[in-house]
Amino acid sequence: MNATLSAALAGLLDGLPQGRLAQAVDRLIASYRGETPTDAPVLRDRADVAAYAAYRMPATFEAVRSALAAFRAAAPEWAPASHTDIGGGTGAASWAVADAWPESDRRTTVLDWAEPALALGRELAAASDSPALRGAEWRRARIGAAMRLEPADLITVSYVLKELGDADRTAVVEQAAAAGQAVLIVEPGTPDGYERVIEARDRLIAAGLRVAAPCPHSAACPIVPGTDWCHFAARVSRSSLHRQVKGGSLAYEDEKFSYVAATRFPATPTASRVVRKPQIRKGQVLLDLCSTDESLHRTTVTKRHGDLYRAARDTGWGAEWPP
Repeated sequence: MNATLSAALAGLLDGLPQGRLAQAVDRLIASYRGETPTDAPVLRDRADVAAYAAYRMPATFEAVRSALAAFRAAAPEWAPASHTDIGGGTGAASWAVADAWPESDRRTTVLDWAEPALALGRELAAASDSPALRGAEWRRARIGAAMRLEPADLITVSYVLKELGDADRTAVVEQAAAAGQAVLIVEPGTPDGYERVIEARDRLIAAGLRVAAPCPHSAACPIVPGTDWCHFAARVSRSSLHRQVKGGSLAYEDEKFSYVAATRFPATPTASRVVRKPQIRKGQVLLDLCSTDESLHRTTVTKRHGDLYRAARDTGWGAEWPP
């Protein structure tokens, strides 16, 4: 994770009662895993927001950063001059955008309906090395059909759609498609998260955008509904603070996520993408790929493939293929 963000998060819980934080984390986990969309902000006060930032910000940051890396590979010469972070909360996606384009002098706007989250996001951003983050506008807004978006080069919607009802979810995606030159949507890497991403992908394509990542094409997803789901994993380093708030002893965890990035400008998707963890066996590597021919298939790379075999042994879930 970004070292500056990690350091800023480290001071969040000082002076807050441990029992209060544990209760807040338990409630946030229940809300995060729940099936019912919320009609009020989940983050209600400073303790809630501090617990959320320690519990979720590192994972959200890494998931969005991973998705942005795939997007940047499809459009390496492009950089956003403006970014709107819908439902951005404490700003994890905005930190990931700043990490992806650190040299960009960018206008950043974070929209959320929880004022405590915006206040803490502003506080964290003040410690950033990024002028775009330090100068960001943190604006309270109801996320949904009543929202009105200004045009922006990049619009991110990360871990937001599950919190919305059907009408608001549709409105957010359609407004993002109308206002953005590029749109990135990230959801949990669960079957229902994938379904929301696929629904959003269809709406983005219908609005005239083309998929840049992770898909190698903008045709229909080849996965038969209900049989599987497309998702990826980002490795999250867990600080002692993170382990204290969330429990567990491992120094890392893997955040599973689904995403789609689409653009109105030219982008070159990968020829194929590794959609499952590669299986390394004696003398061979099995890669499950989604390809430009709109198919899912498995390819076997053996030692006789030389450099390609060595590359296959080093490739990862979610990577482009061939490298």
